[in-house]
Amino acid sequence: MPSSASPLFRFGIIADPQYAAIAPHVAMDRYYANSLAKVAEAVEIFNGEELSFVMTLGDVIDRSFSSFDDILPVYQKLRHEALFLLGNHDFSVSAGHLSEVAARLGMPSPYYSFLRHGWRFIVLDGNEVSIFAPPEGHHHRGLAAEMLAELQAKGARNAHRWNAALSDEQFAWLGNEIASAAEAGEKVIVMNHYPVHPPSEHGMWDSERIVALLASQANVVAYLNGHDHVGNYGTAGACHFVNFKGVVDTETQNAFAIVEVHADRIEIRGFGREVSRTLSY
Repeated sequence: MPSSASPLFRFGIIADPQYAAIAPHVAMDRYYANSLAKVAEAVEIFNGEELSFVMTLGDVIDRSFSSFDDILPVYQKLRHEALFLLGNHDFSVSAGHLSEVAARLGMPSPYYSFLRHGWRFIVLDGNEVSIFAPPEGHHHRGLAAEMLAELQAKGARNAHRWNAALSDEQFAWLGNEIASAAEAGEKVIVMNHYPVHPPSEHGMWDSERIVALLASQANVVAYLNGHDHVGNYGTAGACHFVNFKGVVDTETQNAFAIVEVHADRIEIRGFGREVSRTLSY
C-alpha cells in the first residue's frame, strides 16, 4: 500500500449545534433541543476513531448562558480533546456573561493557535468587532456600528447585524502567526466561525483583507468555518475555503465530519448532511 494511503493525522469537526431548550423554528428548519442527541451521536463516532482533537466551529448554543450547562457535558464523553471557537450565538447571553463565554468553553483566550504534527492551527475570534460580543461601552462596539453603517450604505450583501470583523490587532496577529509558521516550515489551517469566501450574506465584514492575506501565503492550506448552515466551498490562491453545515438544521439529520490530513491532500469525510471532499495541496 502506498504511504499516502494512511493520513498523517485526523481531527473531528462540528459546526453550529445552536442548542437551546426551546421549541423548533420550523420555518428555518432549526431544531435547537435535538442538538444534544446529534452531538452525542457525533461524539460516539469520533470515539471510534483515532483523532488529534475535535473542533466545534462556534454557535455551541443558540441563546442563554445556562444552555452551556446542558450541552458541554455531552462533550465530556469525548475521549479526544474538545476544542472550541466563538460564534455569534454564543454571545446571545445576558450582558453580565459576555466576558465569560470563552472561559466557559475552556478556551485559552478568544483567539489562539496550536500545533499538531508539524501543522499550525490558527483559531480566530470572528466576533471581536461586532455589535453583540464586546462588553457594553467597549470601543469595538462603536467601531462595529460604523463599519455596519458603511456597508449598509454601499448595499453590501453581508451588511447584517449578525456578522462582524477582526480588529486590526487580531488581523496583524494572524499575519504574524502565518509568517512564523512559514519560518518553522509549518503548513497552516485557519479556523473561524464566519465564512470569508466565496462572498455571501454571512461573510465577515472584512472578508476581503482576510482572503487576500490567506490566498497570498503558500503555507496556508485551508480555512474552515461554520455560520452559514447550508455549507459552501471555494478556493482563492492555493487556499481551500470550506463552510461546514449546521448541526441544528433538520429534525433528524446530523452533520459533522472527520478531516484526514495526508502529505499531499486533505480528505473530508462527511457524515449525515455534510459533504465529503478531497482538497489537494
